[in-house]
Amino acid sequence: MHKKISLLFLAAIVSLHLAAQVGPTITSWHQNTTLTGYGGYVSNVQLVQYNASYVYVSTNCIPEYAIGPWPSNPNVPSPQNIVCQFPRNPVQNTGTLTKTGLGTIGLWSNGVSIFNPEDGFHWNSSTSAWAMGPGTSWNRNALIFEGVSFDSCLGHPAPGGDYHNHVNPKCLYNDADSTHHSPIIGYAFDGFPIYGVYGYASVTSASGPIKRMRSSYILTTDTTRSSGPHPIATYPLGDCVDDYIYTAGAGDLDVHNGRFCYTPEYPAGTYAYFVTIDDSLKPAYPFVLGPTYYGTVISTSTHAVPTGTDTTYSTAGITKMPINTIKYQIAPNPAQDYAYIYMDAENGNNIRATLLNSAGQVVRVIDNMQPTIAYTLNLIGLQAGIYMLSFEGDGVKVTEKIVKNK
Repeated sequence: MHKKISLLFLAAIVSLHLAAQVGPTITSWHQNTTLTGYGGYVSNVQLVQYNASYVYVSTNCIPEYAIGPWPSNPNVPSPQNIVCQFPRNPVQNTGTLTKTGLGTIGLWSNGVSIFNPEDGFHWNSSTSAWAMGPGTSWNRNALIFEGVSFDSCLGHPAPGGDYHNHVNPKCLYNDADSTHHSPIIGYAFDGFPIYGVYGYASVTSASGPIKRMRSSYILTTDTTRSSGPHPIATYPLGDCVDDYIYTAGAGDLDVHNGRFCYTPEYPAGTYAYFVTIDDSLKPAYPFVLGPTYYGTVISTSTHAVPTGTDTTYSTAGITKMPINTIKYQIAPNPAQDYAYIYMDAENGNNIRATLLNSAGQVVRVIDNMQPTIAYTLNLIGLQAGIYMLSFEGDGVKVTEKIVKNK
């Protein structure tokens, strides 16, 4: 009995050890804290943290490579300062599938947002006009309606400055290299990897001939849905994402635009999404992910909260930051309506900022502040004068004087 217990205990220890090891979900991100991209902003991923269950990726969604211009698009990229959470041990969702909604559905490996194929408008048959927001059918195809504003990297900024790709991020990797397996170029929020265009033809080994992964969605001639007839008189088939119907066996990939296969990074096998293009290297629907995720999605929040005991991963090695102070920058100070706080990469997670007036009363609180992220301190409505801003976390507390101008 003692020997059996010892062996079980040893197996548990080994299991925990393996779970704590780094893997592609941790190492595939393009980290950088010095190189700049558009607007002089720090580019790519600023911080990767992990524990046995999750990876937390901090990014401002600005790539290192040159982007722009964006014809007919009034928006410009700006740092998003987000933290996204990815499960390290993803599993298939066997229940109600999660839709890949509008906004960020994952991150490219350089920290840029991935958007679904829609542009956020649907056809309202009762008014014979496009309406904002997703509908039950006849949702507009972003490639058709927004493609004119894509730059040479096939990306563009959303309102609010979130630079993103709906389709193949062609500046991130070589989408014309059909002789090698494409690299991991991102992760979906369910934790499964996203590869470029090319994979092994075989689904049973991580070797052999390479082929372009083909979508199994085909353009349908069916022009009727539950929400009414297609606006085909003005908008031809292909203008709506609903014009494409999944047809098993039509291509290499399933309804989610992925498949179970073996890859260089996952020689034991994994489910993986693939970017899809046609034989002319033009984006092919559904472009990245299908209408639903394959796996269980823990969180689609772009403001995830790390546990505070996570390991920091860097390309120079794995380090655990010593937490004996809290580093930050505040500007402007004095301030009038807003002050902006940048949290240094060496900080711990989940720092709490508290602003007190001269009477010691709490007037503002910012919870769960994360390293490498910028935060806005709203001073509107406060009396002019001197305030004290304290930062607390992991038993450390520092205080800064803030001057509010009239």
